[in-house]
Amino acid sequence: MEFADLIKTPKLDGVLLHDPSNAGGASGATVGTLCITGHHLLLSARQETSQELWLLHKNIDSVEKKPSLSQNIVVGGLITLKCKDLRIISLEIKCGKEFLNVAASLEALSGIQNTELLYPFFYRPMYTILEDGYTMFRPELEFAKLISGVGMGGGSSPNVANITICMPSTSTTNVQHPLQNGFAIDALAGGVGGGVGGGGALQGSQASCEWRISNVNRDFSVCATYGATLIVPKAITDEQIVLSAGFRDGGRFPVLSYRHENGATLMRSSQPLSIQGIKRCRADEAILNLVLGRSRKGFIVDTWGKGKSNTETDLHYSQWKKVNRSIGNVSSPASILDSFSRLIEACNDLGCSTDKWLSRLESSGWLSLVLNSLNASCVVAQCLDQEGSPVLVHGAKGLDSTLIVTSLVQIILNPDCRTVRGLQALIEREWIQAGHPFASRHRYSCYTPNQTRNKTSGATFVLFLDCIYQLYTQFPCSFEFSTQLLILLFEHSHFSQYGTFLCDSERERNELNVHSRTTSLWSYLNRPDVLQTLLNPLYEPNANVIWPSVAPISLELWSDLYLRWVIDQRSCATVLSQIQELVTREKELRTQALKLRKQALELGQEVSTLMKSADDA
Repeated sequence: MEFADLIKTPKLDGVLLHDPSNAGGASGATVGTLCITGHHLLLSARQETSQELWLLHKNIDSVEKKPSLSQNIVVGGLITLKCKDLRIISLEIKCGKEFLNVAASLEALSGIQNTELLYPFFYRPMYTILEDGYTMFRPELEFAKLISGVGMGGGSSPNVANITICMPSTSTTNVQHPLQNGFAIDALAGGVGGGVGGGGALQGSQASCEWRISNVNRDFSVCATYGATLIVPKAITDEQIVLSAGFRDGGRFPVLSYRHENGATLMRSSQPLSIQGIKRCRADEAILNLVLGRSRKGFIVDTWGKGKSNTETDLHYSQWKKVNRSIGNVSSPASILDSFSRLIEACNDLGCSTDKWLSRLESSGWLSLVLNSLNASCVVAQCLDQEGSPVLVHGAKGLDSTLIVTSLVQIILNPDCRTVRGLQALIEREWIQAGHPFASRHRYSCYTPNQTRNKTSGATFVLFLDCIYQLYTQFPCSFEFSTQLLILLFEHSHFSQYGTFLCDSERERNELNVHSRTTSLWSYLNRPDVLQTLLNPLYEPNANVIWPSVAPISLELWSDLYLRWVIDQRSCATVLSQIQELVTREKELRTQALKLRKQALELGQEVSTLMKSADDA
C-alpha cells in the first residue's frame, strides 16, 4: 500500500482552523493552507505571527463530519478531529468534494493498522544521539543493580562499564554476552562470572536470596508476553518454570519485580488458570516457597477483584496469606477506558453547573480508580517494608492492574524511581519489557465511541501516570522530574516519532527489528537541553519511603493534563518560571554566603595572627 493511495486531496487552500488552544486569535480561528502527508496533517497561514498546526495522524482518535447542505447537496462542512492528546480541533472546508476527500483521507490514515507504516519507522532524528535508549536499561544489568540494592537507572546507578563480564579462568574462548550460557552476575562485586547449569545466580547481600538469569523464554514459547531475559530463584529449574507457566494465565509465571533493601522481594504473575481437573502445580508452589526464605509468611495480593479472578488454594499455599485489593469494579481494560472517557467528557463540558460538574466527576469513577490503585500499592509496600515479607501481585492476565501496583510500590519505596532515569528504567522493566500491550491498549482512546473501539483498548498507563501525579502533589520536593515528563510519557505512549512504545510485546518488537529501525524516546529525553526542561526546580533527594495519604480529600484532578486545552495554562507556566528564578537566586545567594563565610574565617584567622604577634612583641 502506498500513502498516496489514501490521500485524495494532498493540498487545499482556504481552510479555516478552529483551535481553542491556539492563541493566534480571539476565537482561536486561523485561515490557511492544509497539507496532508503520509504521517502528518499540516495547516499554515504562512504568517510569522500565526502558529502552524502539525498533527500526527496517529494522534487522531475520532473524525466527526458535519456537512453543509444546499438542496441536499454537500457544499462543504466541518471536520472535527478529536485527538489522543485530548485536544479537539475543527477544519471548516467550503468545497463539498474536498470536504469529503479530506475526511476520507484522515479516517484512512489515522486508522492504519500496519505497524511498519507508522511514523517511527520513517523518522530520522536531526540531532546526534548521545545515548542509545534501547541499550540503556538492559534487563541483566538492571536486575543486577536491583539485587545489589544500588540505584537502577538514576543518578546513583553505576555506569554500565563498571559491571564487567569475567570468563572462567579455564576458558580460552572469546568473551560472550552475559545472557549466553547462563553466566552469573555477582551484583555486589559488580562483576559477572561463569554460571553452572541452566543459568547464573544473582547473589545479593543475603545468602538465602539467590536468583539467576533464565533463558527458558528466549524464543518466547513459554510466555508470549514476557521478555527473553527473566530473573527466577536460583534453585528453580527451567523445567519447573515451564510447568508453572502452564498453570498461569498466558504463561505469566511468578518473576522478580523488585527487591527491597531489607531483602523482601516483590514478584508478579497472572492468575492461575481455571482448568477442570488441575487443582495445583507443585512447580509453582516451589517457586513461591523458595521466595519465602526465612520469612514465616508471604502475601498474595489480588488486584482484579473478589470473585472475578482465580486464586491459589490455601491448602497448597499454606504460608501465603491472600489479600484482595481490587483496583475497581472492572471486568476488562476497556472498563478503565470507559471511566477515562466519562472524565474527559465532563472536563470538556464548559456549560455545566458546579453541582453537575462534581456529580459527573464522581460518576466517572476515575478518581476512585486512582484512590484504589494507591491504596493497593500502599498495602503491598507495607508488607515489604514493615513486615519484611515477600509479596506476589497478580490480577487476571497480569498485564494491567498488576503492573500499576508493582510500579507504584517501587516509587513509594525506592527513591531512585523518583529520578528521571529511574522512572525510565521502571517503565522499561515493569511495562515495556513486561509485555504491557501498548499498541492494543492505545489503538483507540477516550473519544472513540464505546461501541466502536475493541475490548483490548484501555487507559491503564494513563491511570498509572495519574497515580504518580498524586504522589508528586503530596511530595513535591521528592521527585527529580516535573509533571511535564509525565505528560510527555502520556503523549508518546499514544503517538510518537519514537519506537519505544511500539507493539504489544518484546517478541513483536524483535520480529519488526524495532531497536535497529527506530529511535528510542529515552535517547531524546536524556539530551541535556531536553532534560533541563523536565527537571523539578524544588527537588531535594529524599532517601526515605514516601507514604501517601489515601484519603479521598487528598486527591487532586490532574488539571495540567485533563484541562490543558480547556483552561489557559499560561499562568501555571509563569508561576513555574518564577519558582525556577527563585530557586536559582537562592542557590546564587547560598554560594555567595559560603564565600563570605570563608572570607570572614580567613580574616578572623588573620586578626588572630596579628593579635598574637602584637602580644609577643
